[in-house]
Amino acid sequence: MSTLAHTMMTAARSADSGLANPGELDRYPYAETPGVDRVGAPSWEGVEPELGRVGRRTAGNRGRGLHGQLVQQLGQMIVSGDLGADRPLVPEEIGQRFEVSRTVVRESLRVLEAKGLVSARPNVGTRVRPVSDWNLLDPDIIEWRAFGPQRDDQRRELSELRWTIEPLAARLAAGHGREDVQQRLSDMVGLMGHAMGQGDALTFSRADAEFHTLLIQVAGNRMLDHLSGIVSAALHVSGGPVTGCDRPNDVSIAQHGRIVDALATGDGAAAEVAMRQLLTVHPEVERVVPAPREH
Repeated sequence: MSTLAHTMMTAARSADSGLANPGELDRYPYAETPGVDRVGAPSWEGVEPELGRVGRRTAGNRGRGLHGQLVQQLGQMIVSGDLGADRPLVPEEIGQRFEVSRTVVRESLRVLEAKGLVSARPNVGTRVRPVSDWNLLDPDIIEWRAFGPQRDDQRRELSELRWTIEPLAARLAAGHGREDVQQRLSDMVGLMGHAMGQGDALTFSRADAEFHTLLIQVAGNRMLDHLSGIVSAALHVSGGPVTGCDRPNDVSIAQHGRIVDALATGDGAAAEVAMRQLLTVHPEVERVVPAPREH
């Protein structure tokens, strides 16, 4: 158990370099395009220029140096509304404000464009896109929203999403009786119990995240599998409605254990019920999720 805990705590999530192809760096012209409307240009006053001080909550850009930090800084500013929709982003100004190179700025804007946060067009420049264009399922955007002004909506939406997909995934997973998967899920439950006894909340949360991610991945539905990263991001967003997953106690561990037992016997209905019970928000939480909303 201690070896497994050590592995969980030290494993680093690999990430691609995200570097642009040689011809892509010129996509964001550094000099201002003649005729580009500069009205409403963002003010950088009060923005922290030293990127080393930027927080590193977001998973998708950890360990990428200045490039990852600039992506996070600009992403948080866009999601928080500090950089409103259709506002121009001038690469030269960004580079001067944050004291980074042209390559860093251009590559960061490329990443933000892939997330749907900005768009770059000839003779128009780079502008912030409206929320309707954002990839709201992107793990980085999930975390930026969860720690910004939209935190309540983001956490509610994540809880509702989990309530929708995870009970179904548990039912489907019961039809895939792979012994290696059963053992891994059981190991995660054991690790959670060990971590709780040691007061190790970090290891508990990592084991919990792997449990739920693996469960979705073995459901045999590739579209659900595509959502496993979203569930993982949801489990790392703190301060939301309190479910069994948020409570490192004997009840939570027992609920996870009941899911494993149901999977072992191939009882999809029992696995689904156990997952719903685990994801049910406790009554003392002011905002009960899931709950019907008036439109």
